[in-house]
Amino acid sequence: MVSICRDICGAQAQLTTAAHLQLWSRNHALRRTDVESALWQDRSLVKSHMMRQTLHLVPADDFALYVAALKSCRVADALRIMRRFGISDEEGHSLTPLILDALTHGPLRRAEVTAAVRPKVSKRVQAWMARVWSIVRVPMAEGKVCYGSGEGNEVTLIRTDHWLKQQPAVEEEAARAELFRRYLRAYGPATLRDFAHWAGLPAPQVRPLQEALQDGVCEVSVDGNPCLLLRADLSSLEKAKTFSGSVRLLPHFDPYLLAHRAKDHLLASSHYKRVYRNQGWISPVVLLDGEIAAVWSYKAKGRKLEVSVEPFRRFTRAVRERVTEEAEALAEFFNSSLEVEFMQAA
Repeated sequence: MVSICRDICGAQAQLTTAAHLQLWSRNHALRRTDVESALWQDRSLVKSHMMRQTLHLVPADDFALYVAALKSCRVADALRIMRRFGISDEEGHSLTPLILDALTHGPLRRAEVTAAVRPKVSKRVQAWMARVWSIVRVPMAEGKVCYGSGEGNEVTLIRTDHWLKQQPAVEEEAARAELFRRYLRAYGPATLRDFAHWAGLPAPQVRPLQEALQDGVCEVSVDGNPCLLLRADLSSLEKAKTFSGSVRLLPHFDPYLLAHRAKDHLLASSHYKRVYRNQGWISPVVLLDGEIAAVWSYKAKGRKLEVSVEPFRRFTRAVRERVTEEAEALAEFFNSSLEVEFMQAA
């Protein structure tokens, strides 16, 4: 799990089950208990807001790297929103020691942190607190707070200096360059614009990165468009053989679907809204040889897992069999029997 999270630059975790399935889709031997153990017992994974201000699971020993690469942008975004409510940057930063003090004796639910801090701030800050979902964006961006166990209103917040081993500080620009290198290793060829979109970073922070990696990157042409690739990966990609028949079930918000700004290499524009839906919602998809060929969904009914597949084009018998095999592995993940339904191709 840790290696997978490192290789894909984090599993997106707005939905806990979706994060679990992102890891399962890359190693069918994994079980939910393995992920829970890594998060809450071994503490080899950490759950926190990272790229694009969204929840991710990242390796604990990479936590300082991600924080350093993204911190200045994320803190600035949080303070900018607070200024709309008339809250100064000084007032915004003053919340952090109050939040850390509230968490001194152990993890608390989000509402409990808010209740502990509310009496100690101005009425203006109290009014802002009543309007927002969470008041911990600044200390979380600074790497001082992360998530504990729980779902929905039961989620807990934890001080990272109480939860994780101390890690050496990482210089911001070096951390950003390293994150870009890892991104290219996972998702190259790609552009600086792709990386900025994926990371949620402003263009001025991204522009210097190609030069920062110097000879470690090279420029390649993808469908006539210049893209960047790690030089160390060029020869292996040039030698790579094409293959057919690869089928994968990817869950909600899978990072494979988020790595590039444009999506025309994944699916036709006519199907775009079936995958990339309103308010940032991303559907589970069936990949056929790396391209999106269908959307799918599942329901757990007792000890049965019902999987419904909506193809974008007619599937051959061989593809249907491979989809069914993947669904059988999914049912095993949920410790359930399986029922698969293929809808008529759209």
